[in-house]
Amino acid sequence: MEFSFASHSSRLLSSHANRTNNVKRQNSFISLAEELPAEEFFPIKRLGEAAHAVFSSDPSVLQYGEPEGFLPLRGWIRKDWELRKGIRTTEEQILLTTGTQQTIDLVTRLLVDSGDTVVVESPTSPGCLQVLQMQGAVILPVFTDTEGIVPEHLEEQFQKHRPKLLFAAPSFSNPTGILWSLPRRKAVLDLCRKYSVLIIEDDSYGELHFGADDPANPFSESYPALYAMDQADNGNHVLYIGSFSKTIAPALRTGWATGDKRLIQGMSSLKQMADWQSSPINQQILYQLLGSTSFKWNEHLALLNREYEVRLKLMLELLKRPGFKNVKYHPPTGGMYLWIELPPGLSSEALLKAVLHKGVSFLPGSRCSPGKQTEHYIRLNFSRPGREELLLGMNLISEAISEFTARS
Repeated sequence: MEFSFASHSSRLLSSHANRTNNVKRQNSFISLAEELPAEEFFPIKRLGEAAHAVFSSDPSVLQYGEPEGFLPLRGWIRKDWELRKGIRTTEEQILLTTGTQQTIDLVTRLLVDSGDTVVVESPTSPGCLQVLQMQGAVILPVFTDTEGIVPEHLEEQFQKHRPKLLFAAPSFSNPTGILWSLPRRKAVLDLCRKYSVLIIEDDSYGELHFGADDPANPFSESYPALYAMDQADNGNHVLYIGSFSKTIAPALRTGWATGDKRLIQGMSSLKQMADWQSSPINQQILYQLLGSTSFKWNEHLALLNREYEVRLKLMLELLKRPGFKNVKYHPPTGGMYLWIELPPGLSSEALLKAVLHKGVSFLPGSRCSPGKQTEHYIRLNFSRPGREELLLGMNLISEAISEFTARS
């Protein structure tokens, strides 16, 4: 039979974001397109021990839990944030979700009506664009440079369009890997206060910062979360979101949000209509892991950062090969991605078609913007592929670029 899809579903099915998933599913390819961490650093043994401890405790662990999430885990998160990030919140202000994507969906459904204006970094995450398109938002991109959002352009957009929300990832954003400078963080927060725009701050990659942390000048003080900065002045202009997917394991499907109680209560009500709650079992296993004396959270993060930095350095070395001589990039200092500008005249979609035939994939920049601003960029994931995959994959992309430039 023929199906008549709802208009908002049709927007999703025809969107770039939907086609992005098809790039990721090419299992026979070397994929530099995915948003995945490296499996070899999942704490499999410790997670197994944690799961055994949970299932050995009491049959009630298999009951429904609180819609807001497992209370002891929310308590652990609160204490960790206060200790390491200077973020002060309460368990009642923390909502556990099924990852950052669901968190973005919940806050968008709570606050955005069809036709409402929302500002995003250009470029921004395909998943964020997907949710906003589904909701029928008018999406306005704002310029960024190597220090973050350009305040002058942001204020121009605020004055002209009076948006409801700003979606931003100040620490190692997807796809660019940009780390906003402290002056930019202050400027953006000040503008959002001035024009009463709520910031949705995605800190999913904020733990993945390379180089040794200086005890005298910790990362969280040099690059504080916008939420922490807002709190210092008793503000409520930021909803702080993220997940454990990039640091522990994606399959645990545990994300979080904290902010004004009215936002958290509204999101919780919407979540109850969708799935009642995220998996209590996964949350209890995660809590058991994080509280175990055999698992050191800070040491685990340090391991990820050392290993991912090694992989990034390899990718940067490979970019010195002749095929990449006309590309441009700014090496990130954290995160999981390298954002590359292609030679003039070469579109990311055209290059993708060529490299897929060679057995490798990447994410085209056209999937990371509502317009055509980023169609000549590509995003490469350096966290998941091993050394041999990186070597071969980068060689194949270099080969394809050389073939294009030779014909032009």
